[in-house]
Amino acid sequence: MPVFTVTGDVDPFLHVSMKRGETIYCESDAMVMMESTLDLKGKMRGGLGSALMRTFANGESFFQQHIEAARGDGDCLLSPTLPGAMQVVDCGPNQYLISDGAFVAASSGVDLRVRTQSVGNALFAQSGGFFVTETTGQGQVVVSGFGSMSVLDVEPGKDAIIDNAHVVCWDSTLRYEISVTTGQSAGFLGNLINSQTSGEGVVLRFSGRGKVFVCSRNRSSFKAWVQSAGR
Repeated sequence: MPVFTVTGDVDPFLHVSMKRGETIYCESDAMVMMESTLDLKGKMRGGLGSALMRTFANGESFFQQHIEAARGDGDCLLSPTLPGAMQVVDCGPNQYLISDGAFVAASSGVDLRVRTQSVGNALFAQSGGFFVTETTGQGQVVVSGFGSMSVLDVEPGKDAIIDNAHVVCWDSTLRYEISVTTGQSAGFLGNLINSQTSGEGVVLRFSGRGKVFVCSRNRSSFKAWVQSAGR
């Protein structure tokens, strides 16, 4: 299986070491460097319908880059679109749901499928609209977050409340629901007012047992700050 290694502390590269015959796929324009033993092709993974669904669900490119060690062992370097950390996630016993724009690369044994989610989560969670991307198969997937990344362990009776803009990916067995505040008993209007006055906005409440990967920066807030600073 290809070996994914995150190299560097600030805006790291994803180093991929491949044996002859192995293949990975990654987000369009992720490749920075590759050795001459490797081939790069643009492919529509999973057919027209799957490619369209992934594009709408997770903001991925319609065509993905497929890198194959065609003429011998070789290495390549990949990088995500936004500055920030990356995390290599093992898929198989556990599968993961991936937020918009977080996918970087995956080994060929992992596939990305699209599944529907509830109307409330679709409208407010910023996790893929009415559709969200879920990993299947065996192997590894690499995700990126804006800023640094951390892994949170959710346990029964110990729910995690996370600002939706900071969620990168999460265990598919976790239950999650949308909320406009961290409170539970103020009623809808009270929760909405508290959400606005606290500045926290929409949050996701995760329950069950599993992992949630979060990033330190909110790309929407950063984009708004840059735009306001340039005026």
